[in-house]
Amino acid sequence: MAHVTEEPIALEALIAETADPAAGALVVFSGTVRDHHEGRRVAAIAYSAYRPLAERVLAELEAEIRERPGVQACRIVHRVGELAVGEESVAVVVRAAHRAEAFDAARYAIDAVKQRAPFWKEEHYGDGGRAYHDGVPLSP
Repeated sequence: MAHVTEEPIALEALIAETADPAAGALVVFSGTVRDHHEGRRVAAIAYSAYRPLAERVLAELEAEIRERPGVQACRIVHRVGELAVGEESVAVVVRAAHRAEAFDAARYAIDAVKQRAPFWKEEHYGDGGRAYHDGVPLSP
């Protein structure tokens, strides 16, 4: 399954793909488009990416997460294209032996996606305005 998609994220498929009888914990993080940002009403967000690099970064991050003690599986998927309020933009699924490892790994994964992956978002506002959201510089 790709890491970058234009289709809605299939959480059920990611959960099934990561199934492991050695994992006693499953943590799912789903980032959704919210209806506000810095006092403005958001109508939609258009996500774009440098796809070859984004695919590589997300695959490398999954592998890094799987190296953490107790973690059996990790999958990360990010959407591109125009998403409406309430739609999922990113999903992180982690399976680990215990809940602490799973929660820690999932939090690390989503924070690393924000720091490392080449995704950009242009917010579309209810008043017709648009603006790119300030991100963070990509880290090596």
